[in-house]
Amino acid sequence: MTEPTVLLEMAGISKSFPGVKALDNVTLKVRAGTVHALMGENGAGKSTLMKCLFGLYSPDEGEIRLNGEKVDIPNSQAALAHGISMIHQELHPIPRRSVMENIWLGRFPMHGLKLGNRRLLSFVDHKKMYADTQRLFEELGMDIKPNTIVGTLSVSKIQSIEIAKAVSFNSKVIVMDEPTSSLTGNEVEQLFRIIGDLKRKGVAIIYISHKMEEILRISDDVTIMRDGKKVGTWPASELTTDLIISRMVGRDLTSRYPDRENKPGDVVLKVEGLSSPNPRSFQDVSFELRQGEILGVGGLVGAQRTELVEALFGLRAVSSGRISLRGKPVRIRRPVDAIAHKIALLTEERRVTGIFPVLSVLENTVIASQRQYERYGWLNDAKRRQAAESSVQRLRVKTPSVRQAIMNLSGGNQQKVLLARWLLTDPDILLLDEPTRGIDVGAKYEIYTIIADLAKQGKSIIMISSEMPELLGMSDRILVMREGRLTGIVDGRTATEEEIMRLAAQS
Repeated sequence: MTEPTVLLEMAGISKSFPGVKALDNVTLKVRAGTVHALMGENGAGKSTLMKCLFGLYSPDEGEIRLNGEKVDIPNSQAALAHGISMIHQELHPIPRRSVMENIWLGRFPMHGLKLGNRRLLSFVDHKKMYADTQRLFEELGMDIKPNTIVGTLSVSKIQSIEIAKAVSFNSKVIVMDEPTSSLTGNEVEQLFRIIGDLKRKGVAIIYISHKMEEILRISDDVTIMRDGKKVGTWPASELTTDLIISRMVGRDLTSRYPDRENKPGDVVLKVEGLSSPNPRSFQDVSFELRQGEILGVGGLVGAQRTELVEALFGLRAVSSGRISLRGKPVRIRRPVDAIAHKIALLTEERRVTGIFPVLSVLENTVIASQRQYERYGWLNDAKRRQAAESSVQRLRVKTPSVRQAIMNLSGGNQQKVLLARWLLTDPDILLLDEPTRGIDVGAKYEIYTIIADLAKQGKSIIMISSEMPELLGMSDRILVMREGRLTGIVDGRTATEEEIMRLAAQS
């Protein structure tokens, strides 16, 4: 059997930003009809390298070759013309337009009136666009209506649309940057089937993910990066999870989770019969949260976990039920009420509802506690900067300066900034919704350590997670939900994945 030929080669790629050398002489060879995993901690340079390939960044040095021939890729249109498409980690759909318009944007099928060979009037052929989209979804096994407005769909469906869009270009190289971060289990299996079909057609897949099990399951080759440099490339069959982790972080991680030294005390939050006015959302939920406790919240997609914590923070209406803090009933109608009661919320989608991307690390850090630095209507910039720099140092945020735009930081460092933002409000209760989503194993451990230290200091934490090992490794107790209903609460130290899954699927 002949070895697959090298379809894509990136040779000697270097790229610098102010204060940061993001890529340092990186070489990558990708073979036709294979899945080539690209791994590394957040900030290792993976996404930057792929943005150079897709024409979003112009490399300072190096060259790109396709089938042995040097190509120039100044922009994304050129990349697509060369048969390179990319599924981005950050989802940026046009929410008020239909699914089919999002897929065929910039290449709508047209029809119109002609006079000889000359077209007098042109119109978008919506009928053909609908049919083409329907055919694409049928080939990919996706059950999405082409005329659905994208803004009404879940994050996982939007992710599926982005996958379909990338496939629709009939590309020779497809970059998938964290494609399963928002997908359900069934959708992940569907994606892997699509990848198998693409491999058989000779398409090369560059696959970026922090999920070790996925990498070892579907990859042919694995390239590991660290601090903007290539560590090496290995056949996936020669690697194990421990080997990947040690090569990613440059050291052995003896434990995936820090020791739990917190000691839960008295009840600080009591929720009784909390229900949403939406009958499909959370209904009749009751639980207690203790001082210094990490209460995990588990469940499958549609369990309404996010909706529950958003109601506790005043982002969603409540039709009935009672919330008590330290034995006293409270009413939380708006986030400002929650903040006044020393409750903080780290949202699920940091890029959509967390960071202000064009603002600096400083502004993102102090924005929730701005009034502390105000006097007579003026902001004390020196105190704001001091608070931001202290927070950056405390949480070990990697940034050249607090004046750096937060969008230039890695996902793990962005998440640390958001944690710093809420810690400056001095909360007693932290609601953490998927706090490690899209973060590499090294940064995850740092986030876990911060959470464990906060619990040890007496902070009370509710942590939503879709990763079973994370729930079991971090939680004192785990609250399990299914379709808006509480199905059980288990001891985090003795529970098993099977026990949680039974509760999550319980009818």
